[in-house]
Amino acid sequence: MLELTDSHAHVDDAGFDPDRDDVFARASSHGVRHVIVPGVDRASWPRIAALCSSHPQAHPAYGLHPMFLAQHRPAHVDDLVTHLNGHHAVAVGEIGLDFFVEGLDPGLQRDYFQRQLRVARDFDLPVIVHARRAMDEVTSTMKRMGGLRGVVHSFSGSLQQAERLWEMGFHIGIGGPVTYERAQRLRHIVATMPIERLMLETDSPDQPGAGQRGQRNEPAHLVEVLAAVAQLRDEGEASIAATTTANAKRLFRI
Repeated sequence: MLELTDSHAHVDDAGFDPDRDDVFARASSHGVRHVIVPGVDRASWPRIAALCSSHPQAHPAYGLHPMFLAQHRPAHVDDLVTHLNGHHAVAVGEIGLDFFVEGLDPGLQRDYFQRQLRVARDFDLPVIVHARRAMDEVTSTMKRMGGLRGVVHSFSGSLQQAERLWEMGFHIGIGGPVTYERAQRLRHIVATMPIERLMLETDSPDQPGAGQRGQRNEPAHLVEVLAAVAQLRDEGEASIAATTTANAKRLFRI
C-alpha cells in the first residue's frame, strides 16, 4: 500500500468532533500514515497536544496564524517558547503573513511572524508558513533572518517565487487547488518542479479537491491530490507518494 503524508491538516477543528476517529481510520485505509497538525492560536495548542498523544498518525506543530490576529497577544510568543520546552513538536506553525484579508494590521503581523521565526531558529524546528498576497515579503524576511527551513503551504505564487524558495532549501505544499483544471499556473509549476521540494497536503477541513467540491475536506482525500500530481508529472503514484513522504519525514524528523 502507498505511504502518504498529509503535511497540513487542521484535524483538531471542531468540525471533526463528531467523527474524528473515523477520519483517522479513513486516512489509514487510504495510505495516509502521517498527518501534520498545525496550530493557529494559543488556545489550539493544548487541544493539538492531546489529539496527537491519542492518535499516533498525528504530529503536532504550534504557532500563531496571521488570520487569527485578534486572538493573539504579544505574551503568546513567550508562551510558545514555554510550550515548546515542555511539549514535542515537529514544527513551528502555522505562521506567516496575510495581506488578502482586510483588517489584519500588517505591522502587527510582521512582528508576530518575525518573532516566531526566531523561536523556530532557536529550537532548530522547521516552519509551516502561510503566505497570501505576501509571498515576496515572506520570502525576503526568511532569507534575511537565515538559518531557517520549512514549507510554504498551499502555495499559490509564481514559478519565480517558487524558485526563490527552492534556492533557500524550502518546500512548497500542494493540495486541493491543483486538482482544478483552471489552476493552470500552479499545475505547470507542479508538473516541472524538483520533486524533492514537493509536499502533499489537504489543509483539512478547507480546500477540498474537485472531486469533493463544497464538502468538508479530510486527510483521506489526499489520494485525489496524489492522482492529480502523478498525472501532471506523468509519473507513477507510488513514486510520488514515496518521494513526498520522504521529503516530509526528512523535514519534520518523523
